[in-house]
Amino acid sequence: MSSIPPLPSFRWTSRRYSDHAKPEAKAPANVVVDCAVYVGGRRLIDECTYQQALDEVRKQGTGFVWLGLMEPSSALMSEVAAAFGLHELAVEDAVHSHQRPKLERYDDIMFLVLRTVRYHEHDMNSVAEIVDTGDIMVFLGKDFVITVRHGDQTGLAGVRKDLEANPAQLELGPAAVLHAVADHVVDAYVEVTQEIEDDVAEMEEAVFTPANKIVIEAIYQLKREVVELRRAVKPLALPLQLLTHDQRLPLPKEIRRYMRDVTDHHTAVTEQITDFDESLSALINAALAKVSVQQNTDMRKISAYAAMAAVPTMIAGVYGMNFDHMPELRWTYGYGGVIALMALLCGLLYYNFHRNNWL
Repeated sequence: MSSIPPLPSFRWTSRRYSDHAKPEAKAPANVVVDCAVYVGGRRLIDECTYQQALDEVRKQGTGFVWLGLMEPSSALMSEVAAAFGLHELAVEDAVHSHQRPKLERYDDIMFLVLRTVRYHEHDMNSVAEIVDTGDIMVFLGKDFVITVRHGDQTGLAGVRKDLEANPAQLELGPAAVLHAVADHVVDAYVEVTQEIEDDVAEMEEAVFTPANKIVIEAIYQLKREVVELRRAVKPLALPLQLLTHDQRLPLPKEIRRYMRDVTDHHTAVTEQITDFDESLSALINAALAKVSVQQNTDMRKISAYAAMAAVPTMIAGVYGMNFDHMPELRWTYGYGGVIALMALLCGLLYYNFHRNNWL
């Protein structure tokens, strides 16, 4: 790879615009997160609009622009598209969130969509959201990279800071930013799956602990969150494979090597999520079986107590019929004898049920 001219050869020109040539209006600060020019792996800091930065880079013929946007409006994306030459279909996807992970190429510009994830702490016995998802879109050109973020699941401020601390990596150009963003997103996948793994292990312990109350809804909720995580993670496999192996894509060889590591981590996460899905399906079956056993046990107890209650009820019912001629009706010890008989029969029933593990 040819060396990039050193920083002193690139001079930032301060321009004043007349009424006939004004720069584009700056978007709100919360929309344009950051805009910078990088030359020779180092950042040129100056107050500028993305149009000024792009014009200067193309005038000097070296360096690239990194523009970071947060949930931009359609109007702002149209202005950015006009400045950088972005395709309207990709721009439409960048405006709307919850896109499926994909990699598209429009002439010399690549468009990558990644789903971001974040884990929420929760009570294992409650039905609450566990995995939250968002989007990061990356436009990659020969002299620019644009990152569009939807949701605050995975911020990119740390990614930019780490890259700026590593000029050798930034010197590889806009593709270095693409790799750093993809690596950051996949690392978030790894962290979330580790948290989910702990949840699954805790759920397994709860299900297989004797006499422990099971909340079936919590298992179903965890399985639903795993399904959402799988939908966010699994489709990224094909884009990563293309970035790693497709020689037609304009990526430096060194970046392809870095992308292999990202692909390996993503594959491991995908396999782990599949294991979670299978484990939770087995847990649901085990929990349902355990609930069924608990219900059968409860029904046996209820039946046993009902049988014990039926004996005195029957005897009391017979002697409550108010006939004049009944055996032992006028007997002095009749009341005590009947009570003793009731107690004896109930005791025998209790002993029998207890011996057969009904009580």
